[in-house]
Amino acid sequence: MSNILIIKHGSLGDIAQASGVIQDISENHKDYKIHLLTTKPYFELFKKNPFIHNVILDKRLPRYNLIYLYLLMREIKKYKFAKVFDLQNSSRTLFYKNILYPKSNYEVWSSSITTLPSETAKEDFDKISVLERFDHQLMTSSLKTHHTLKPDFSWACSDINDIKKKYELKNYILLFPFCSPHLTIKKWPYYNDLIKLIKKNLGSGYKIITAPGPSEVDDAKKFDAISILDNEKALNIFQLTSLIKDSSFVIANDTGPAHIAAHVGAKGLTLFGKHTTAYKVSIERENFKAIQVNELKNLSAEKVFERLNNLI
Repeated sequence: MSNILIIKHGSLGDIAQASGVIQDISENHKDYKIHLLTTKPYFELFKKNPFIHNVILDKRLPRYNLIYLYLLMREIKKYKFAKVFDLQNSSRTLFYKNILYPKSNYEVWSSSITTLPSETAKEDFDKISVLERFDHQLMTSSLKTHHTLKPDFSWACSDINDIKKKYELKNYILLFPFCSPHLTIKKWPYYNDLIKLIKKNLGSGYKIITAPGPSEVDDAKKFDAISILDNEKALNIFQLTSLIKDSSFVIANDTGPAHIAAHVGAKGLTLFGKHTTAYKVSIERENFKAIQVNELKNLSAEKVFERLNNLI
């Protein structure tokens, strides 16, 4: 059996987004064994993906670590991959290509560079949405794309009945008021004001909860919402995905949980400032929408509640 390699490092949102393209690659290569190269945070997650046979760990150590680089390249070479689908499309993965397949075109190494449309500049191509770029990448290799534009991250769910029973969760609005410390531009500042509006207008019909990450547990105490934990620890990705999927509504900054919500069919809203657009990151779905403004500080709690009330 021949081997196919998919490369996906990324962030949590990127991983959820890539579910459809990974499924399409797998379904177009039923007689191949599908391997995936990823980083430590997503190594165990991808082991659960039903369209992947084997997961290879990339520790992403500095490129000048020649011993590590040699060992990783040797590990990749031993599979004699018939084709590589680079879904990360980073300078690092281009570096890998230049070592492993320096003269190959899209027939061997599929990436945004090797499949770049003729007479199109890379900076212009990068302006279209992430999923459209993936779709073009696969179609250039003559693959049928049924799922790339409609990712389904539901494969990452797990049983959380014990957690839901402990917190008596039935109908609940799930908030994600967090963001990475170096990306505060993504942070909407009025979640507590929104919580007051929800409680005033929707009464006891919904519990208001949040699910902080490992570094956000203390920060979650600033919000008048129930923090959902598992034995006083942050939920793992599988538990988090299930909590999002089973929610009544999600409101989130532009972070990983928002992308999970979009790609498990959850109802919800994500709040965008000027850092990027909802179109470019392919986050709007049938049930999941975005509010886009120039300055998040100018987006009122009343406006967000109005959208929530109309959609829930």
